[in-house]
Amino acid sequence: MTERVDVVIVGAGASGAAVAWRFAGAGMSVVCLERGGWIDYDQVPSRSTDWELARQTTHHPNPNIRANEWDYPIDDADAAIKPMMYNAVGGSTLHWGAHFPRFRPSDFRARSLDGVAEDWPLSYGDLAPYYEENDRIMGVAGINGDPGNPHRDPRQMQPLPIGRGAERMANAFDSLGWHWWVSDAAINTEPYGEGRGACNNCGPCDLGCALRARSSTDVTYWPLAVRAGARLVTGARVFEIETDASGKATGVAFCDESGETRRIQASVVVLAANGVGTARLMLLSRSAAHPNGLGNQNDLVGRHLMHHPTGMVTGVFDEPIDGFKGPFATSILCQEFYETDPERDFVRGFQMQLVRSDAPLGTAVGVYLPRVPWGEDHHQRFLDVFGRTASLTVTTEDLPNPENRVTLSSDVTDGDGLPAPKMTYRVDGNTKRMIRFGIDRATEAFEAAGAVETLPQSLLEGAGFHLLGTARMGEDPEVSVVDGNCRVHSAPNVLVVDGSVFVTAAALNPTPTIQAIALRAADALIRDRAGIEVAA
Repeated sequence: MTERVDVVIVGAGASGAAVAWRFAGAGMSVVCLERGGWIDYDQVPSRSTDWELARQTTHHPNPNIRANEWDYPIDDADAAIKPMMYNAVGGSTLHWGAHFPRFRPSDFRARSLDGVAEDWPLSYGDLAPYYEENDRIMGVAGINGDPGNPHRDPRQMQPLPIGRGAERMANAFDSLGWHWWVSDAAINTEPYGEGRGACNNCGPCDLGCALRARSSTDVTYWPLAVRAGARLVTGARVFEIETDASGKATGVAFCDESGETRRIQASVVVLAANGVGTARLMLLSRSAAHPNGLGNQNDLVGRHLMHHPTGMVTGVFDEPIDGFKGPFATSILCQEFYETDPERDFVRGFQMQLVRSDAPLGTAVGVYLPRVPWGEDHHQRFLDVFGRTASLTVTTEDLPNPENRVTLSSDVTDGDGLPAPKMTYRVDGNTKRMIRFGIDRATEAFEAAGAVETLPQSLLEGAGFHLLGTARMGEDPEVSVVDGNCRVHSAPNVLVVDGSVFVTAAALNPTPTIQAIALRAADALIRDRAGIEVAA
């Protein structure tokens, strides 16, 4: 079974949804193929009393633990940080905390400023109008005017309440003379969008927001994209990008929900399957023109895998601060130590992001926080810490290393018998020194805030939410996979629009930047579509 369209997109998450809307709005025929399905908001775990159990089992962010029918396994035996991702309409925006910062101008110029990694072939200024457009569609709660970042338009909504713990930490930052600001959050504080309510501060954002207040792309971009004419096919397991003798993509092959093999021919193929899924599909797509995988003539596809290695310090206070109330990842952040300082023993920097307390089960067994020890003092210790903690993440910039990579596993296969992706990842010395320094600073801040105890964690193994760099952009095909408009050098009618294209990781949550890059790449192709032979 074969059909013909202008654009076929693989992945319906943050970037796939954005480009589907853009291309369909330009009059192109668009089909998006998504491995997962639609989420039923009447059945999300946040509606049930056992939601904390679901977070550790059926809705765990790690697909190897969750293992639902939409997932594929990931060989992470050689990875110090484990993958956290989700397959469904909306992708990982269904599981995210909705912290919504923009990269800073320096993040695009690490080579020029600090002599490490490479500069991006685009700048903050190139993305600024797309950041603004994306904000309007997603809806952002926050306060503009941050003196530590470039000007941006007023946020769409007033910020979320920061909470009692953040009030104490903000005062501590002030006493230390450190920059902090209220977090931008892709969470409604008033009704915004179609049929979407306002946040009620219930807390389990990562388990599905029954009010649709959290801005996952199934409730933001996809209604707009479908109205513009885009078609979304769920349960579609794409296994190959097909190419002709010249190496140009002709479409994709996939298995549908019934297990039948189908093909879609397209003038343009767009990959939006995250830094693991996109690399895997490119490596699986071998042909006479691409014997080592699509775009992999220089063995670069899958290399330079970057995360945001994260340490954490938890402060325990001598009074309740109701830390379990409100979205867990959106409160305040400190960027005092974000830029390189030559007096430190590491380059680049980190952000400190305030994370609220866990709920009862998470407090007892240790989810984001250290576990309450079992034994005769367990219950008293639980009462001492429950609702009395706040945590600061030390979210670091991960410098690209070609040996940190995604390959095809020789040991693990998915349900269709195809090789699973294998992650190989080590934390380097620069990052370890940065985390140690950051833990000392976070501890200092909690002491200034009057915490009676501090609990450090040097590396959160389950912090692989940001999968970046495995098909990085650049103008030189010898050292990059795609160009500055996200087109694969050796197959220019293939676009990669997810975090795979990142040259450096910055030290901030990447979703707004991923979406801005995707919108920009779509606009560039729309301008050039005659040369790409798009029918519209």
